[in-house]
Amino acid sequence: MAFRQFLLFHKSDRQVVALLLLLAAIGVGVIMLTGREETTQLPVAAADSDTVIARPKPAPAYYQEAEVKAERFRFDPNTADSTQLLRLGFQPWQVRAIYKYRSHGGIYREKEDFARVPGLTVGQYRQLEPYISIGRDYQPAALLVAERNEQRRDSVYRSHKLADDETIDLATADTALLKKVPGIGSYYASRIADYGRRLGGYVSVDQLDEIEGFPVESKRFFVVGDAHTQLLNLNRLSVSELRRHPYINYYQARAIVDYRRQHGPLNSLDDLRLLRDFPQDALERLAPYVQF
Repeated sequence: MAFRQFLLFHKSDRQVVALLLLLAAIGVGVIMLTGREETTQLPVAAADSDTVIARPKPAPAYYQEAEVKAERFRFDPNTADSTQLLRLGFQPWQVRAIYKYRSHGGIYREKEDFARVPGLTVGQYRQLEPYISIGRDYQPAALLVAERNEQRRDSVYRSHKLADDETIDLATADTALLKKVPGIGSYYASRIADYGRRLGGYVSVDQLDEIEGFPVESKRFFVVGDAHTQLLNLNRLSVSELRRHPYINYYQARAIVDYRRQHGPLNSLDDLRLLRDFPQDALERLAPYVQF
């Protein structure tokens, strides 16, 4: 449009056209200003070079996952507070999910129940599983009934129980001798004997803590004398045979068999130290029960 033709417009029309042109100019200016990306210019190592490279902006803080060094210790998922859960390596949003589950009446009655925590991976659960300890208050009520029945029987046969200064050898005791321990009746005598068979023999009184609900006040009546254990040959057993032992889960049994296939026979437990399924405490627990 020629400027002379613009002057022939009515005064009100010229004002409208001028206003539209002004708004268009402002819009173009805003787009040009906001469309530029800020980059930090870094000179190339050579001092006399004019070449520069652009350093990308760091990701916003809320996209960066906090790096937490996970600790390992025994915990009850029904009572662990936020500080303990964070130390175990859980993210804050996972801690909130656990708290929400418990606030709505949710109870972790068995170790496997804890595998339902949102975002918990198979690898994380495998590492945490040996440290999960469900408190007696959260175990099935039927267990309490069985204990009370045992206590009633104990009161009848109290004269046959051990005195306060007497002990028995956990490594060799049968169920009849186990029932002489105060607080131990038929139910726990059977549990102790069965767990000892699965282990291949007891090497420490503290292994009784691995029996769910075991009355800790009865531990003082036990000692372990000359322990004799049944040894597992890690170079011969299959996955299904290995996992029968309480200290070897499926993933660890799979890792042992995979190692044998890739590297040949194991010479010692040191060969497993670099595998993520075998932290130091797992190797120490397993040491009395293996051979090569």
